[in-house]
Formats: sequence, C-alpha cells, structure tokens
Amino acid sequence: MFIQTEETPNPATIKFIPDGNVVLPNSTAEFKNQKQASAQSPLAMQLFAIDGIEAVFFGHDFITVTKSGNASWQYLTPEIQAIIMDFFVSKKPIMFEGRDVEVSKNTVNSDDSEIVKQIKELIEIKVRPAVAMDGGDIIFHSFEDGIVYLVLKGSCSGCPSSTVTLKSGIENMLKHYIPEVEAVEQVSDE
Repeated sequence: MFIQTEETPNPATIKFIPDGNVVLPNSTAEFKNQKQASAQSPLAMQLFAIDGIEAVFFGHDFITVTKSGNASWQYLTPEIQAIIMDFFVSKKPIMFEGRDVEVSKNTVNSDDSEIVKQIKELIEIKVRPAVAMDGGDIIFHSFEDGIVYLVLKGSCSGCPSSTVTLKSGIENMLKHYIPEVEAVEQVSDE
C-alpha cells in the first residue's frame, strides 16, 4: 500500500491519499481537537496523539492534516503515513461504529427555496470537486439578504488564499448564475 502526499495551498496542511482506498464514502468529517476525535474516530484520535497536529479532515479519498506553526513536516509526515497505512492495511474502522457522519448541508431539501437549491447545486457540482483537489471542503451554511454564508473545512480552513477563492472564484460564479446573490462570506462551523 502507498500513501501519497500532496501539498495544499495552505502551507500548514498536507493532503494524504491512501492509494485506491475510500476514506469516507458519502460525507466528510473534520476534527479540530483531540476531544472531538476521541468521540468519533480512532484514526483521528491516533493522529492527534502526534505532537504538533492541530486538525484532521477526512474527505472521500483523502485525509488532510494541519500542523501547528512550529512543527516540521519533515518529522510529522512519516509518522502520519505510518498511522494511516496501519489503519487501511489492518482494515480498522476509520469512524467508531454507530458514529455516522452527518449528512452534508449541501444536500438539496424539499423545503429549500429555489435560490438555495440553485446555490447548493452549484456548490456541489462546480465548487466542492475543485476544493477537494486541494484537500478541503466548502459547506453551505445559509443564504440571507443576498449573502451566501459558507463554512470552509480541511485545508481551506485558515488558508491564506481562502479569501481570494471565496471572493474571486465562488462569489463571481454564484453571482453569474444566480442574480440574487450579492456576496459570499465565510462563517465558522462552531
């Protein structure tokens, strides 16, 4: 088994790709501390045991790990790869049994307005695949008074270029397709 690594636009985050393996088939999960990890994921829990790890994010076929400012990827990467490899080779569960990851807020619901449905569909089809390539995710939060509020996860959270991505990329695209959209803003998931 091979664990490929890729740099992300966020210098504090690296994307780990367990070759040919699905991490989370139908959702994503983000852990910002050891306590969150210990309640949901044995893999995230072990990754947080490494000194210098600040966040862990599971995508469909990748894991992004965010380090603290003083930690060195030179020393962290081999240890992270070994833990991930152990989980996949031994077929250990990524998430604790019974700990279902919540359904994405990007899912279109019957009670969504037509504008919200369009926003969610554009995010799902055009935005999320591109952001996943960089080791992150963008989740719809709400639409109020012409403003689309989005939550950034994984490598996108805290990324220096996330503001440019939101304003120049996502905001312009949504405004182009949906005239009611006036702006896009980032909100915290907490």
